[in-house]
Amino acid sequence: MLKPTSMPIAAMTIDLPVMTPPLKRSVTIDGHRTSVSLEDAFWKALNKEAGRHAITRAALISQIDHARPPEIGLATALRLYVLHRTAQG
Repeated sequence: MLKPTSMPIAAMTIDLPVMTPPLKRSVTIDGHRTSVSLEDAFWKALNKEAGRHAITRAALISQIDHARPPEIGLATALRLYVLHRTAQG
């Protein structure tokens, strides 16, 4: 019978970003007020992306809202948009 061998688990250091709880912000889309909860890193990334397109963050959020499938929530669509844009460089 083989004896199980114990191998040491390598200690891994992970460089984590600053983590914040979701921050709720009010946005107006097509004249309707709604609130969205996102972590600060996503709000900052949306601001940066809006600046690249020379539009307001609200206008960018509105564009994402209109382009998302109806079964996907707005906060999810915003996070996925940021991830997609970040991956593109």
